[in-house]
Parts: sequence; C-alpha cells; structure tokens
Amino acid sequence: MIRVVVADDQALLRGSFRVLLETAGMQVVGEACTGVEAVDVTQRERPDVVLMDVRMPEMDGIEATRRICSSPVGARILILTMFNLDAYVFAALRAGASGFMLKDTAPGELLRAVEVVAAGDALLAPSVTRRLIDEFAQLPTAETVPVELSGLTVREREVLVLIARGLTNAELCDRLHVGPTTVKTHIGHLLTKVGVQTRAQLVMVAYESGLVERRR
Repeated sequence: MIRVVVADDQALLRGSFRVLLETAGMQVVGEACTGVEAVDVTQRERPDVVLMDVRMPEMDGIEATRRICSSPVGARILILTMFNLDAYVFAALRAGASGFMLKDTAPGELLRAVEVVAAGDALLAPSVTRRLIDEFAQLPTAETVPVELSGLTVREREVLVLIARGLTNAELCDRLHVGPTTVKTHIGHLLTKVGVQTRAQLVMVAYESGLVERRR
C-alpha cells in the first residue's frame, strides 16, 4: 500500500485528495497546511510520496521539498500547483522533486502519477517536459563540461542527450533498440554518476554542462 502525505493550505483540497487516494487503495498517513508541517509530518510518518503544494504559509513547498529531499526519510515529492512551470515549480525541481502535476489533472492521471513516483520513477505533466527543456535551452552555455560527466560512457552520454531532448522511456527503447530494463539501468547509472535524484535534474545538467546544443 502506498503511503501518502498531503500538503496543501486549502482544507477542501486536502480532503478531496484524501478521498481520491483512499478510494484507490492508498493510505493517507498525514496532512499539512504549511511547509513547516509538511516537513514535520513527513519526518514523523516517512511516507512513500508527499503531494506538495507550492505556495503555502510559513514555509513554501520549495523549501519544504529541499529539506525533505536532503534528509534520510526517503519520501518522494510530487508537486501539485495551479501554475504551469512558474519560477516556484522550476526551483522545486532543482530542490529534488520527483514529479510535477497541475491541480486540474484528471483524477486517474493523478493516481497514476503517485504510483509512478512511488515506484521510484520521475514524472512530469505532459505539458511540462518540453517547457522545461525550452527553459534550459535559453540559458547561457557553459564553457566546460562538469567533472561529473567525465565518467560517463559513450552510451550514457547518448541516453542523457536523448532524455534532455524530451524522449520518454518507450521512445528511448525504440531509438536505442533495447528493452525497458536496459533503459532503466542506463538512467539509474546516470542518476548515480551525475549525482542527482530525478530525471528533471538530468535535463538541467545536460543543458547546463553544454552537452546538449542550445537554441539560438
């Protein structure tokens, strides 16, 4: 059973998420209406997933995400917001969030997102991956490739470039002519070697390092 903490400053939304999750057989082990409460309940209950609102009082969801991801609790953060990749969400991805969904997402899609994130995979709403890439494509190009990329194999660099260009795991399988297990293995090696936690952070590294050519 997937254990979830729901963090949102609106009681009605927290209640709605609880009903949705529990109807689907998941267990809501805690709720929070501020970022401080989100950190506290997560450390206490050690859930699999935290549904994290971005804008909350006392401490916003970005700082709460950063504190949770830097702690040993092992919870994965799924960001929920009304704002499609605004600066707050962008920062949350940097802080280590594993997924990002809009609050107008269909209930079934949200449940699948929780399952994906709980399983250890990264997930971004369909409209987000391309915008994330576009955002990084406009950043100044780095002059040198960071040391952490020097240990990547030729194949791993190829996979990293394809991820940065927005390919899904299924598309990676087709492009590389390998199975899903092999793709997941490559991604796992990339996360470890590069020293990041999520697929979104891999995209950031690919562009920040200059490994992927930017738009002019």
